[in-house]
Amino acid sequence: MTRIAIRHCPPQEAEKLRQGGIHPVLARLFAARGLNSPAELSSELAALIVPTGLLHIDRAAEFLADSIAAGKRMVIVADYDCDGATACATALRGLRSMGANVDFIVPNRFEYGYGLTLEIVQLTAREKDPDIIITVDNGIASIEGVEEAKRRGIDVVVTDHHLPGDALPDARVIVNPNQPACGFPSKHLAGVGVVFYVLLALRAELRRRGVFDALTQPKLDRLLDLVALGTVADVVKLDPNNRILVAQGLKRMRRGDMHPGVAALFRVAGRSARNASPIDLGYSIGPRLNAAGRLEDMSLGIECLITDDETRAWELAQQLNDINLKRREIEAEMQDTALLHLDDFQPADRSTICVYDDSWHQGVIGIVASRLKERFYRPTITFAPAGDGMIKGSGRSIPGFHLRDALDLVSKRAPGVIDKFGGHAMAAGLSLRAEAFEHFCAAFEAIGQAWLSESQLERVIETDGPLEENCYTTQFIELLDGQVWGQGFAPPVFCDEFRVLSQRILKDRHLKLMLEKNGVRYDAIWFGHTDALGERARVAFRLDANEYNGVTRVQLLVEHAESA
Repeated sequence: MTRIAIRHCPPQEAEKLRQGGIHPVLARLFAARGLNSPAELSSELAALIVPTGLLHIDRAAEFLADSIAAGKRMVIVADYDCDGATACATALRGLRSMGANVDFIVPNRFEYGYGLTLEIVQLTAREKDPDIIITVDNGIASIEGVEEAKRRGIDVVVTDHHLPGDALPDARVIVNPNQPACGFPSKHLAGVGVVFYVLLALRAELRRRGVFDALTQPKLDRLLDLVALGTVADVVKLDPNNRILVAQGLKRMRRGDMHPGVAALFRVAGRSARNASPIDLGYSIGPRLNAAGRLEDMSLGIECLITDDETRAWELAQQLNDINLKRREIEAEMQDTALLHLDDFQPADRSTICVYDDSWHQGVIGIVASRLKERFYRPTITFAPAGDGMIKGSGRSIPGFHLRDALDLVSKRAPGVIDKFGGHAMAAGLSLRAEAFEHFCAAFEAIGQAWLSESQLERVIETDGPLEENCYTTQFIELLDGQVWGQGFAPPVFCDEFRVLSQRILKDRHLKLMLEKNGVRYDAIWFGHTDALGERARVAFRLDANEYNGVTRVQLLVEHAESA
């Protein structure tokens, strides 16, 4: 069940923004998203929150500065996704620009698990012989791994943004805006954002020591294309601080000031960096990096981001593109299999979905869980074989159902069913023995039945209400595209009632529409839907500039429609 709702927009806040010189429709959109001052819309670097607010960042800067001076060997241990890859590339480029002796390692995720595990420390010590391990986008839960590093005389610097557990690892220093007692106002930094802040603090410390001055110091703003990519791809909330980081990165991409690997990924994806948007980063560039970590080796993605050789960057981007095509094929097959498993699924009977198939690839189960969650609007966990009788699950949730807390409750109510688990409200992972699958499903469903009401299992499409008729223009679309929309700062979706003049099915998959309101006709398309509408329809839509044969026209991208 899906229904359309209209976001509340405080009229006084909208008027205040309009009085501050904001376009009237933008003022309405911004006010509905909680902004009440034009100052909150600043995209200038000078408006970034200063690093000193991050707990222990000064200690991290001093330790790294001392280590660089002493010529210590550093190795970065990264997570396997786009945030981890961009954080690793940012750390490598930034630390090397400040004189550090630094390398990286990305072990196979299926052999070594997530985070700084004991096995990864052993591998790193064996292959890289470091004095210092720096984690990026992981490490906050790596208690055993940090202990193993200390036992071997290796210092560990943890940089992470994930929520901590009950205990913290005994690292040399931890920088994480979500660790206890950290008063940093922006709790939503991605892993790459945390690394960028550490580099800013380190540069300030080296400046204080006289290593650089304002003219000779490395220009860290050159890393902002990587910071923007990782921030958008990790789907963290775009609060005002993150919007500055993303806006600055996009600004550099649009003027061609980006690393060869990022430029090559735009090219191989068929996207124009000149018109770079958060949608490009989240849906075109990010997935090509993520695919390497899901199916093969994320070091391919990191190498693409750290090379300064344009030819090599293009070769790597093509390899990443091929891996992503393979990922799509695997995902499509898995999704078809999942739907067969769910052939008799009745939404009225169940609050959760758990699916396992012994043919599935564990690197893709998270995407399939996400697709099923979108289709059925239920907390969903998909499982794949993990060897030695174990299965691994990846879950995605809906608002109002904290997935990690639900897994924690299952582990308490049914001790021994779950082997390991971790995550946060909307996404989590776990492992269990294959024979415990049915037991787990029943326990998980019991929590869903207890926690979720009928109204919470109804998909609500939030919209910004009707759009003024004079705004159905390519000029207004350019104005919208110039803003940074994303997680927690949703792109505009409008809704209105239209007369349906014509409708036909394209490629057996999409509904092409001609809509009319007050004598004006609008082209529209509803991707992935083929059900016909009545003579009048209530339509939730996004604006799109559709270019065909050199002519650009306004098109409505339908999010949801229902006969009126």
